[in-house]
Amino acid sequence: MALIQTNGLGKVYNSRTVPVEAVKHVDLSIEKGEFTAIVGPSGSGKTTLLNLIGGLDQPTSGSISIDGTNVANLTASDMVEYRLHHIGFVFQAYNLIPVFTAKENVEFIMLLQGVKKAEREKRAEELLQAVGLGERMNNRPSQLSGGQQQRVAVARALASHPAFVLADEPTANLDSESTASLLDLMAQLNKKYDMTFVFSTHDARVIQRARRIVTLEDGMIKADEAAA
Repeated sequence: MALIQTNGLGKVYNSRTVPVEAVKHVDLSIEKGEFTAIVGPSGSGKTTLLNLIGGLDQPTSGSISIDGTNVANLTASDMVEYRLHHIGFVFQAYNLIPVFTAKENVEFIMLLQGVKKAEREKRAEELLQAVGLGERMNNRPSQLSGGQQQRVAVARALASHPAFVLADEPTANLDSESTASLLDLMAQLNKKYDMTFVFSTHDARVIQRARRIVTLEDGMIKADEAAA
């Protein structure tokens, strides 16, 4: 059974003028341990597709199965709970809580899960060590570089023991050195933990590192191939 399976997935946004069909009849299967990039020009539907898979948006048609659960049928409150325990997110803008330290940001997901203080502190420290920020765990986001903030975001995404991590344009705000470092980190985590990563990106640096490339155009899959 695929880790992520979409069938006939569609999303229509109703604007003031004409409806916009952002995703059209997408059939996609992603197995555990994949390192996959969803690519395409702006407006191709890649972020919408990621948001649908992550339960941040509701499909207009079709189904989304994660580990055999059709999440498209979950209520809004059940989807919030499902995301909390099963899906890790890395966003373009980091989305760290500015008044929290790096360690507190990583702990926050576990706090919402009800994990005991000693356990969540231990895991946050281990994850920050794993992403190379063991000496910066008491720094707030404003005291960290963009690349370091994104590493905190990766640690936070892994804190909940997710089934997979969705990364929406994770390198868009990073320089070349920080991008290479972040991609090295994600590749290492993918290999070490068999952690599934799905990226939406138009960054050639990410595409070069992906092992599978799914190309969207006008909301539809135009190509799906293993990287050369």
